[in-house]
Amino acid sequence: MDNYYFINYGILLLTLLITLGAQGYINYKYNKTSKIQSKISKTGKETAEKILKENELKNVKVTFINGNLTDYYDPRKKMVKLSEGVYDKTNIAAISVSAHECGHAIQDKNNFFFLRLRSALVPIVNISSSAGYIAILIGVIFSSINFIWIGIILEAAILLFQVITLPVEFDASARALKQLESLNILDDKELKEAKGMLTAAALTYVASVATSLLEILRLVMLYTRRED
Repeated sequence: MDNYYFINYGILLLTLLITLGAQGYINYKYNKTSKIQSKISKTGKETAEKILKENELKNVKVTFINGNLTDYYDPRKKMVKLSEGVYDKTNIAAISVSAHECGHAIQDKNNFFFLRLRSALVPIVNISSSAGYIAILIGVIFSSINFIWIGIILEAAILLFQVITLPVEFDASARALKQLESLNILDDKELKEAKGMLTAAALTYVASVATSLLEILRLVMLYTRRED
């Protein structure tokens, strides 16, 4: 077994560790802050409505969505969608997640560049996410270097999307914390917990970038090996 196999399996192991580590950390932070009730006792829905009102976002509605941590802001329908563990809960985690999604709504109102850019790339990423590995699989089966290279390029498009997502998510969290402080929704101690939870959530996006980069590196190694 040559060095390629050791490096290949090493990359796969590192990717797994990064993914599990990031997921484990956010689960820990989320579970911890879910057990801390806020002193003001606002629900996720009430928090979102207050932030939206204070930022003159009367056209944005707050709605319920099934699932856990399925929260998101829909810029097309102008909706902040809150999950079961956020919508009617009054803990720090629920309030933090709710405020974060409102941060995206504020970005939308202010035409935040990276949010617009990410939205524009969604159709390309939707195609790349499935077509990339199909091209690579065809390349491997038929020993076609060209198909492998096409697959790598498509995977790189996904990496670009994930990189652009970083400033979108970090900025939304920063806006969320600013709103929670300025509107006196959380006190200083609660804000510290909220910041820790939102930072852990942001690190999952950093982990996605790292794992995608490692996967592209692995594919390039496959490409160059077959080319030789």
